[in-house]
Amino acid sequence: MSGPVRVIVAEDQALLRASLAALLDAEPDLEVVGQAADGAEAVRLAMRLRPDVVLSDIRMPVTDGIEATRLIRAALPDTRVLVLTMFEVDEYVLGALRAGAAGFLLKDADPQAVVDAVRTVHAGQSLLSPQVLARIISPVPQGRHGGGIEGLTPRQTDVLRLIARGRSNAEIEVELGITRATCRTHITALLARLGARDRAQLVIAAYEAGLV
Repeated sequence: MSGPVRVIVAEDQALLRASLAALLDAEPDLEVVGQAADGAEAVRLAMRLRPDVVLSDIRMPVTDGIEATRLIRAALPDTRVLVLTMFEVDEYVLGALRAGAAGFLLKDADPQAVVDAVRTVHAGQSLLSPQVLARIISPVPQGRHGGGIEGLTPRQTDVLRLIARGRSNAEIEVELGITRATCRTHITALLARLGARDRAQLVIAAYEAGLV
């Protein structure tokens, strides 16, 4: 049996940082292994402790959450980063997602939502709101798709569009009438074709290309 999910909390506000750490540490399946007051410290701790999840504020001193996310994901591809923001529409959010964050969470989210979010990203899922993404991403005009979108097969395009709409693999399989293995093959091909690290970046690619 695997141990608890190991988490680092990075937040420059001491009270919020302590509150988040206490909230997560109280869960039997979660363990806060480190706390950081800025992005640079978060990167140093991540390199040393190799956590499963980093819960990080976007706007921090020394090194912001975007650069911290980029550095952590480049060195530790198995570590998932969940970013915290004060606003649903935050120009920093898209930068963090492009840097490899698995999703974002509002700072005023319900405590249980924070706990669930950490579990969700650790499970390999993305925490993205299509409604919010639609507001922070400016789509490329139709007919001017970039980033390799134009080279996709019709079925790959269908799969990408459904991923961007928040469908799970099981829902995609039912909607397109394909097997689990075929669905996974299409997603693997999409990741390679679009140079995406994970499902979150596939969603961004779809929105930027105007598919959704």
